[in-house]
Amino acid sequence: MKPFIDIRGRKIGPSFPTYIVAEISSNHRQHFDEAVKLIHAAKDAGADAVKLQTYTPDMITIQSDREYFRVSGGTPWDGRTFYDLYNEGYMPWDWQPRLKRMAEELGLDLFSSPFDGAAVDFLEKMEVPAYKVASFELVDIPLIERVARTGKPIILSTGMATKEEIEEAVYVARKAGATQIALLKCTTGYPASPEEMNLRTIPEMSASYGVPVGLSDHTLGSAVPVAAVSLGACIVEKHFTLSRDASSLDSAFSLDPSEFKVMVEAIRTVEKALGEVCYGVGDKEAKNRIFRRSLFVVKDMKQGETFTEENVRSIRPGHGLSPKYLRDVLGRRATRDIEKGTPLSLDMFSPQVQGSSFLG
Repeated sequence: MKPFIDIRGRKIGPSFPTYIVAEISSNHRQHFDEAVKLIHAAKDAGADAVKLQTYTPDMITIQSDREYFRVSGGTPWDGRTFYDLYNEGYMPWDWQPRLKRMAEELGLDLFSSPFDGAAVDFLEKMEVPAYKVASFELVDIPLIERVARTGKPIILSTGMATKEEIEEAVYVARKAGATQIALLKCTTGYPASPEEMNLRTIPEMSASYGVPVGLSDHTLGSAVPVAAVSLGACIVEKHFTLSRDASSLDSAFSLDPSEFKVMVEAIRTVEKALGEVCYGVGDKEAKNRIFRRSLFVVKDMKQGETFTEENVRSIRPGHGLSPKYLRDVLGRRATRDIEKGTPLSLDMFSPQVQGSSFLG
């Protein structure tokens, strides 16, 4: 497997800039103009891509008032039927080709999460550059096989998944022909708490599966995705809304444009700070070496006078010999007159005395 995936010529992996995805989800509120504004705002906020969801409520569930089909368990949507929920949240399919063209004109990638084979067929006609498989669909093996057969990069979200389920999904995708796979660490809480995130899983997932690993984040704010990048996340996906005050299914745990921009800027700063393994003096540090200590003559000395702790000391600035040579200098004799405030150098004292470790 490649150590990176490639979406429209953009390489995504450990050696490349973080790929930042604005998840529109239901935040379009079924208004086309609002979807358009979201794409433009995502571009202005620094996103690399926008992601849609391609489904209809009948693809995901059936219309029923039975208890089985009502949401429960402490979610923001408790009491509502699944059908009602997805009927409110889905994006009309005829918008999606238009939004893709618009996004690409702005320099953004646009791809989607399909929820059945018909959605994959539709997205193939749209010529999307990649696919995302949502956490809830990670156990839908036929869907993963169908997506894998397209030959496009696949991003698999792993919320709720056991290690065995992730292994099966990756195995199935590879067997069906996928050669470009990425995984997203995800906690399917809405919102999720920082205590539930377990970001140290990210480098472990990367080592275990040999693929790029990122984060699909539902926490409030941007601290968690920024931390994830410092641990090696190559992709950050975050829900994106024009306003958290807007009445959509996902707005409460989404970032607005100004918050998203702050997150992007913080991620780019972290990328610069991570740098590479490096010891020693950096280019901008060199000028500050004078603030190190070094050996100076601190009293006027005559030729032949002995160096003692009274007339030579380790002080700032760093123009003289290193302080580590102080013991080797003590007891030697000055080879010439030396004025107070002179940095000590090798030619100022007598040759090495017996038992000294100084190489002078």
